Amino acid sequence: MSQYEKAMRPEDITRLFVERSNAGDAAGVAALYEEDAVLAYPPGSRTVGREAIRELWEKVLAHRPHFEQEQPLPTLLNGDLALTATPPKDGTGARAQVARRQPDGSWLRVLDQPEFVSRGE
Repeated sequence: MSQYEKAMRPEDITRLFVERSNAGDAAGVAALYEEDAVLAYPPGSRTVGREAIRELWEKVLAHRPHFEQEQPLPTLLNGDLALTATPPKDGTGARAQVARRQPDGSWLRVLDQPEFVSRGE
């Protein structure tokens, strides 16, 4: 994991996610998560742990999707925890993540809800 740029602000994680995903780097995407992180993906299920997240992203990135940077909503900080979010371009729901500050000052995701539909759907 040390070969990757670290997220020194919670908001950096989203930028690094997009860069690494577009490069097809599943290990790089997984390096943005704590060892026991929980990802609410695929929809309706959970992927638990960095290794499982890497395996999932290998499958997703094999299809070469293209991600675009989204303007983040304001980050909510409480000590070593941060809540980050971005609104999808279609205006429905939101993406939300909880990140934790690491001992070296960098940030990693702990919880990731990539799609949350807020209209009762």
